[in-house]
Amino acid sequence: MSYIEESLSKDENVVDVFKIHWLFWANIIFWGALISVLIIGIPIFIYWILKFRGIERGVTNKRVISKWGIIGRETDEMKLSSIETVEITQGIWGRILNFGTVRITGRGESVLVLDHLDDPMKVKRTIESVRPDTEPVEKDSSI
Repeated sequence: MSYIEESLSKDENVVDVFKIHWLFWANIIFWGALISVLIIGIPIFIYWILKFRGIERGVTNKRVISKWGIIGRETDEMKLSSIETVEITQGIWGRILNFGTVRITGRGESVLVLDHLDDPMKVKRTIESVRPDTEPVEKDSSI
């Protein structure tokens, strides 16, 4: 029995009961889903921000260094004197937005992969310019 029926006086009858429009329920479902996604999504978003903030890549006058991680840290290094090739990989979006992967191959089977880099051609030129016994890569103006 509903509240309306329970609260009727002696000579009172229910003529009609009004329902909530379906759009209101859609609104509740939308906001409920959005809040659920945010509650789950915010920690994931923070994780990815921290993960990418913990990445450092660079070149010194003796080696190329890649470091990732904030709490747990991992590093990968290659001496400049050990480098045999420096290759660039870019997809269509990488060419348009100027990002890509630089793959550095060393003596033996050693490989250092630097992915998600801004301006990979500049990275390659920088590594080539500090490598001993190599000629710097000229900037290709036809690209």
